[in-house]
Amino acid sequence: MLGAFANSLKIPELRKKIIFTFLVLAVCRLAATIPVPNIDPEALASLFESLTKNSTSSGVVGILNIFSGGALQKFAIAALGIMPYISASIIMQLMTPVMPFLERLSREGEDGRQKITQYTRYLAVFICLIQGTMLAKSMENPGKLGLPNIQIVINPGLTFEITTVIILLAGTLILMWLGEQITARGIGNGISMIIAANIINRMPAAIAAMIKLVYSTTPGAGQSFTIIHVLLLIAFFLIVCALAICLTLGIRKIPVKYASRMVGHKTSKGQTTYMPLRVNHSGVMPIIFGSAILMFPTMLFRYVEFLNPYAYLWNYGSASYIAFFALAIILFAFFWVANQFNPIQIADDLKKHGAYVPGVRPGKPTAQFLDHTMTRITVVGSLSLVLLATIPMLLAKKFGIPGMIAQFFGGTSLLIIVGVTLDTVRQIESQLLARRYDGFFKKGKIKSRQRRGY
Repeated sequence: MLGAFANSLKIPELRKKIIFTFLVLAVCRLAATIPVPNIDPEALASLFESLTKNSTSSGVVGILNIFSGGALQKFAIAALGIMPYISASIIMQLMTPVMPFLERLSREGEDGRQKITQYTRYLAVFICLIQGTMLAKSMENPGKLGLPNIQIVINPGLTFEITTVIILLAGTLILMWLGEQITARGIGNGISMIIAANIINRMPAAIAAMIKLVYSTTPGAGQSFTIIHVLLLIAFFLIVCALAICLTLGIRKIPVKYASRMVGHKTSKGQTTYMPLRVNHSGVMPIIFGSAILMFPTMLFRYVEFLNPYAYLWNYGSASYIAFFALAIILFAFFWVANQFNPIQIADDLKKHGAYVPGVRPGKPTAQFLDHTMTRITVVGSLSLVLLATIPMLLAKKFGIPGMIAQFFGGTSLLIIVGVTLDTVRQIESQLLARRYDGFFKKGKIKSRQRRGY
């Protein structure tokens, strides 16, 4: 594997892409360290220090802080991160099959996709304005969200809110542009690379918090936390990583056979291949969607006075929160598959090319077979997502592990890291193999195909 990394630097084009990607990610990390004006850094640090001791209060705030790479903890210009653009992309993908105007644009090729991308950016700006306003008001009055009521803003008021919203909007737009530059001139998907870099950036802080927890003498959950527990957590982390990789790469192979055809005076034998149906067809989107949806009732029940008695139902890690979260993930997973997977079109394409699934009649029976198979696969995939998404909450709630540490044992963070890593390695390996270099693995199907000249 080390030889593959060395070979990737020998290819001038690939070396430029890798260096460019790292430089852009460094600029993104710089944006996460420049604080917004009119903020008391000591008071802000005191607020987040108190949050680390309370896993219930730090739930949503902790997730946002991880996605922003610690920018929220410093209230930097990149405090909103790239999540407004991600939310806008999800909304546009959901609305495309529903709205005839967007569906028509999606069929117009590159020009239509550029129009949809433009509308996605406009929607991201709108979402950023809303989230920036809510974040500015939360900094002025943290007690509204159930956080410690600490005076963070030096001079609160309308001027602070307007200035903060403009700065946060500019920070998000800069990250969006940098992500597009990585996609065009670097390695991997730029938006995903920025999110993964932000999450990985929090790993040293999580490791430091774990070490501090071992040597802590404060009464509570950390009092009985020993080196044995650390080793068990490391083993558990490796197991969860393996499960996340299996979930990301897992497929159901549907055999497909092509009928024999006459080519000139000869009859070509029908080929047999397979159609891969992904176990987790929706990826990490259901978890992101569920987290975004549950943020609204959490804030609403705390801001509206007559709903305050029921705010405990939306506490991060509570039984009701986990139930709502699991239901949102399952529903969105099926909704995503229903919008993105079209068994009727696939069955028609197979029929046009003279292909069929053995034992299934072409046409409508094939579409029904694919729909039934994908439904069963989605059940397994959605339940697996629920398991991965709830692991951090269970660790934080039942075992008293700080949220900063628990977030790396499942949920969105782990799936994003696994998915982005596999996709980046796949892209680098394809370029290595195209230039007659070995890939990252000396054994396996990729090299055996290369030796046969495929």
